[in-house]
Amino acid sequence: MAKRIIQVDEKVPGKLLLPLSIQHMFAMFGASVLVPFMFGINPAVVLFMNGIGTLLFIFITKGKAPAYLGSSFAFIAPGNAIIASMGYEYALGGFVAVGFCGCLLAGIIYKFGTKWIDVVLPSAAMGPVVALIGLELSSSAASTAGLLDEVIQFNNVLGSVCFKKFLSVIPILIAVVAGYITAVCVGMIDFTPVVEASFFALPNFSFPKFDINAILMMLPVLLVIASEHIGHQIVTGKIIGRNLIKDPGLHRSLFADNFSSMLSGLIGSVPTTTYGENIGVMAITGVYSVQVIAGAAILSIICSFIGPLAALIQTIPNPVIGGISFLLYGMIGTSGLRILVDNKVDYGKSVNMVLTSIVFVVGLSGVTITIGSISLSGMVLACITGMLMSLLFYAFEKLHLLNEES
Repeated sequence: MAKRIIQVDEKVPGKLLLPLSIQHMFAMFGASVLVPFMFGINPAVVLFMNGIGTLLFIFITKGKAPAYLGSSFAFIAPGNAIIASMGYEYALGGFVAVGFCGCLLAGIIYKFGTKWIDVVLPSAAMGPVVALIGLELSSSAASTAGLLDEVIQFNNVLGSVCFKKFLSVIPILIAVVAGYITAVCVGMIDFTPVVEASFFALPNFSFPKFDINAILMMLPVLLVIASEHIGHQIVTGKIIGRNLIKDPGLHRSLFADNFSSMLSGLIGSVPTTTYGENIGVMAITGVYSVQVIAGAAILSIICSFIGPLAALIQTIPNPVIGGISFLLYGMIGTSGLRILVDNKVDYGKSVNMVLTSIVFVVGLSGVTITIGSISLSGMVLACITGMLMSLLFYAFEKLHLLNEES
């Protein structure tokens, strides 16, 4: 019997809402708090802004695009460079500037539409680009998982295909709980931070300073986050069976994403982005309801103010997070392959064969191109390469230079 699907606008039964929301929060937590640690700031303000940003995203997209906004990794390299030379306040100014420019880009897309996406990223290029969103994170999942990865992965997979009814929609939460109990039993958990944490802790808000050099150093990230956002919206649309590029529209989702990043910079948090981990949760569970996403966002906000709760979540060991990441990232990769299948990409045509082959190789080979302080690699470089090649092939087709007819 087919898995019960809970659609985007569908109400979730009360007994399911809390565990499903906790499941989404756990999925994003490991990666999302890593970014503030790398910037040397307290993660409480980031948990607060992740929740606020997610609620804003749901509101701006009219509740039609299920997405959880977590901390963006795209800003780490230029952000650390700015922090080292000028201070965190100037990095915040760069976050605000990039978010503002992203909002302007959303306005341009609203004016000129999205038909250009089919030209610059046809299915033969988009499929591998989407697959790379998950596949390029596979090494991260493996290194994070450590010795417990096989245990967590085993529980998670069995739960996804064998559990029934209530248990069938919370396999990730069950895997986290099972892994956590195992970690406690083997003495991996230190509860000292939980005991010492004050019950109420106000997030440490701070405010940006602006410098033209810092802004120019940060601005190229806009290309990275725009490419990532388009890929995430397409793969989410494929999973839930809707065209999110058209409805609610790329202009709405891109604006919401960048508006959240701009607001994050204004209050001292790191930029946000739609999260692949949570896309993976939807793919595994078949639960797409924005009510669940909103519940996870509210829980994240609550955690940012309750010291022991935030500290308890931070005690979840890396092997547990890494173990569930195996399946989450793999499901995103599979969704990219699904694009190729659903759109019946004809690999008898050399253009399609070349596009898919080169996008995969560029994305997985470790090739890096550095422009100023920005390094382009992985999915982003593959996406840009695929776009340039698609435009070139489109021009060749219009000029009747392709040899497909022969």
